Amino acid sequence: MGIKELISREEIDKRIKELTTQIDKDYEGKEITAICVLKGAVFFGVELALNLKSKMKFEFIKISSYEGTESTGVIKKQLDVEEKLIKGKDVLIIEDIVDTGRSMDYLIKHIKAKNPNSLKVCVLLSKPSRREIEVPIDYLGFEVPNKFIVGYGFDDEEGLNRNLPYIGYKE
Repeated sequence: MGIKELISREEIDKRIKELTTQIDKDYEGKEITAICVLKGAVFFGVELALNLKSKMKFEFIKISSYEGTESTGVIKKQLDVEEKLIKGKDVLIIEDIVDTGRSMDYLIKHIKAKNPNSLKVCVLLSKPSRREIEVPIDYLGFEVPNKFIVGYGFDDEEGLNRNLPYIGYKE
């Protein structure tokens, strides 16, 4: 089974620069508390952080709902962010993909319960064809077809291929 390139590294870099320009404009004069969702969003989150000019703090949260290539529908929180780091802050969730919407819906509710001043969502990829729960996406990199995505933070069923410099899919 081969991997076919869907989005090149150059396209990713260009889109990240566009997203950070918009984020910097929207958060002008504010400090961002960015919450990067592990593990998949780490490549995207780091690139965003390196390109943002806004003052920011960088935190991590880890949830999982996948076994192999399919979502179980059950979300497990494995690493959380302390409420004191979110309460009264302008929070930006950085996620790799919104697929069914279940995980993002969970994250939004979980973070809102910690009383941020504001909450926005930045997502690298969206698969609208798989959406079961509609969730707000304030900053979106790309919409993708219903394919099994690998590369640039996305792994395969064996946990490999996260380090590909582009976004591809398994044929």
